[in-house]
Amino acid sequence: MKKYIIAFSLATMVGFSLTSCSEEFIATDFGNSEQAEQITSVEKLQSFVTGAYGSMRDVNYYGAYYQLFGEIRSDEMFSRRAAGYFTSYANLSMTSTDAYATGPYGVIYGVVTKANIVLNSPDNLTWSQTLNQATITDKVNKIKGEAYAVRALAFFDLLRLYGQQYSNGTKGIVIPTKYDPKANMARASVAETQAQIESDFAKSIALLEDNQFNNTANRTELNILSVKALMSRYYLYKQDYAKVRQYVNDIVAEGVYSVAAKDSYVISWTLNNASTNSLFELSVGTANAYGAAGLNAMMNFSGAYKNVAVLPTTYNLFSTSDVRRSAATFDVSGGYRFIKQKYADTSGADNIKLVRYEEVLLNGIEAELNGGSVTKAQAYWELILKNRLSDVVDANGNITSSVAQQIAALGPINDTKLKTERRKELLGEGFRMWDLLRWGQSVPVYNSTGGGLTATLNIGDTRLAFPIPQSETNVSGTLVTSNPGYDN
Repeated sequence: MKKYIIAFSLATMVGFSLTSCSEEFIATDFGNSEQAEQITSVEKLQSFVTGAYGSMRDVNYYGAYYQLFGEIRSDEMFSRRAAGYFTSYANLSMTSTDAYATGPYGVIYGVVTKANIVLNSPDNLTWSQTLNQATITDKVNKIKGEAYAVRALAFFDLLRLYGQQYSNGTKGIVIPTKYDPKANMARASVAETQAQIESDFAKSIALLEDNQFNNTANRTELNILSVKALMSRYYLYKQDYAKVRQYVNDIVAEGVYSVAAKDSYVISWTLNNASTNSLFELSVGTANAYGAAGLNAMMNFSGAYKNVAVLPTTYNLFSTSDVRRSAATFDVSGGYRFIKQKYADTSGADNIKLVRYEEVLLNGIEAELNGGSVTKAQAYWELILKNRLSDVVDANGNITSSVAQQIAALGPINDTKLKTERRKELLGEGFRMWDLLRWGQSVPVYNSTGGGLTATLNIGDTRLAFPIPQSETNVSGTLVTSNPGYDN
């Protein structure tokens, strides 16, 4: 890798540090000298991992595109191609120079680069807050534990986009583990990429376990529980249900998080670093608000572009007593339904919720249904339902169908009901296409009105792997190979 991984110069890299009592970021340019000088302080080490979080909120990554990639090609949402956004992705016409291939590639590998700088820094650092070496060691371990998890997540996300696990191939991604401007690395296999992801997650857990700086109250930095939540997501995609059960059990047993109650479901999306169902979110704030560029602009009822709309079949899954039904309303001016409550801030200043407790429980339900306890799966499901459904009342205020009666009418949980519940609870959060693929199902792609299919992507279709950017494959002597079916 040359353009994005290895030659990602620290002269252009931006590190970030958090201001006290604020969610805003202040940019700190470390300059060329950082390439030759070792990191010597905890403060500088912290700046690089915070900088990695800052890069993760780029619109090419979790600021917008990654979630929308998982929704536009699916059976729950579609792109209207409004203002020209997502046209090539939705029309299956991406090339190796396409912005939707090159943008995420560069940004996500930039996250990897910052994590690598942290992970390859020395442990014997100074810290202005204390001279106690044991305390400093714990702090360094906490930061490096975060960096391992960030790198694992970045590799996982790159694998899902560019790897061939669903497109009838064996190639994964390039997996650099250190900053090396002279390196020329080939793509690892899917299996080798997965092994690196699992190694990074395991090292993260080892460094965060019993670490005094774990802070579950601060949702904007990873801790032992939010890392385990990410691991439950990863192992769900590998169908290693035993590991999913292990990590979900650990999180639930701690009793730190809870499902957003139905009367606070809407507001939970606007609470920055404060919602009880949030395990990990990316800090945005007014200084970094997306305006017409982020998730709000693309898929929300009040957004500037209203590019990504909800299919009628998805909307009809919600009963009238379901609080989530109000999160997908009808835009009478355009004739399309859009998500209303998720990322509703018109300025785009809401934090980006990356891991919610509801996802953890849904992961647990699926794992329990596959080799675990159906009773526990039912309990997890009912915990979600009790916080989403309301009593049905008649015109006189009499209850005609209580929440308990509605739950009883749904019957016991099974795989089919679990899949429907994921579709409802995680709508617009970028999971659906990946869920369909890991279940071995086809991925439907809709036209710009949502009124008909333009294609159905079956497992093995080369278009299920993004093109490797031409700027990687056309470098003289490069070992990076392209994905079949594209122009490079």
